[in-house]
Amino acid sequence: MKRWRNRRAVLLLLTLCVGTVIVPSPPARAEKPQSIAREFSAEKLLALDRYFLDMVAERKIPGAVVLVQQHGKPVYFDTFGNLDSGHPMTRDAIFRLYSMSKPITSVAAMMLVEDGKLHLDDPVAKYIPSFAKTKVGIDTKGGDEHATFGLVPLQRPITIADLLKHTSGITYGFYGDDPARKRYAQLDIFGRDWDNASWADRIAQLPLAEQPGTLWDYGHSTDILGRVIEVVSGQSLSHFLKSRLFDPLGMTDTSFYITDLRHRVRVAEPFPSDRMVGPVVGMHDPAEIMQWEAGGSGLVGTISDYARFLQMLLNGGTLDGKRYLKPETVAEMTRDHVGPDSGVKRDYYYFPGAGSGFGLGFAVRTKELASEPGAIGEYRWDGVGGTFFWVDPKNDMFVLVMAQSPSQRVRMEIDVRKIIAEALE
Repeated sequence: MKRWRNRRAVLLLLTLCVGTVIVPSPPARAEKPQSIAREFSAEKLLALDRYFLDMVAERKIPGAVVLVQQHGKPVYFDTFGNLDSGHPMTRDAIFRLYSMSKPITSVAAMMLVEDGKLHLDDPVAKYIPSFAKTKVGIDTKGGDEHATFGLVPLQRPITIADLLKHTSGITYGFYGDDPARKRYAQLDIFGRDWDNASWADRIAQLPLAEQPGTLWDYGHSTDILGRVIEVVSGQSLSHFLKSRLFDPLGMTDTSFYITDLRHRVRVAEPFPSDRMVGPVVGMHDPAEIMQWEAGGSGLVGTISDYARFLQMLLNGGTLDGKRYLKPETVAEMTRDHVGPDSGVKRDYYYFPGAGSGFGLGFAVRTKELASEPGAIGEYRWDGVGGTFFWVDPKNDMFVLVMAQSPSQRVRMEIDVRKIIAEALE
């Protein structure tokens, strides 16, 4: 309670003096004219303190780092709880990003599109020839009414756009029970340390879960996109990301693996009882260097690094005077590509939810929902380990939360959304 009282006093004093709470953050400034936006109540943002202090005290999460940034400056930035059982949480804590790797890899691909080296309607087989032989798995009923598994040719090739939109038919094997998904779980695609080229060829041997362009299906599409980036650029995925994004943006702690073991103590860990096990979503040791660089799930990084990435997008592709994407490219990535007129269906596993479409690497809000506060036009994604973000261009802001608590991720995002909605005046 002492910590809470002290913070409350400081925040209220700052509110009375300047009207906005300003706390240290990585340098990242807004670089576009500000539209009319709702502003934050510093006092109401204190509800984030109460919420995360309670989550730690009740042992729902080990700890978290929380950043709310508006107009290029943080209005809330704080740490809670612990990295692990022996170290307090720090602002430079390193988190497994899991699927928050996907927006980064998607941006990297769109940089190559802007370079004229890659086109959205290119067939994936142009860069990974083994995909020319890929077929679609179908479940048919025989005369005895028992289902049998068969293969049919593609009605059209998988395209680069399909990889970005998750309409490729490439799925994951850790959810669902249809025959195609079961084969992803059974085949030895994780049995050894493949490099990206060998791993992509293994995926190409698997049947697609459906015809390309017909269903939003969450899977290894962005991992395959990572291999395409390698082929087009002539570099490993890690080297391309480092040279074109991470180094120029100042994302010094973002990578696939920790190569300097002195930084291992900064890695945030989940509770032992909340530790996922599995080849894709398992809590791997980021200090264990492997050949496979999973563009869809493999990155680790800090909240400060990811904040610079998000601010660049919010600025329309520019940060600190350097352009990474054109504004029209960011707009294309953050509009709905799987809406009612797209021909893309949605099933039980449509993770963006009823109020959202999907762009080129992001879920995109298309409807206002009372159950899920947020502005139309916001874009977002999360990571199964407990990280999530959303970017709200209408209010020139983003919210970024990093924790390592798989079981609490959905609950935290719902709760934080309500707090942020209440704090915007």
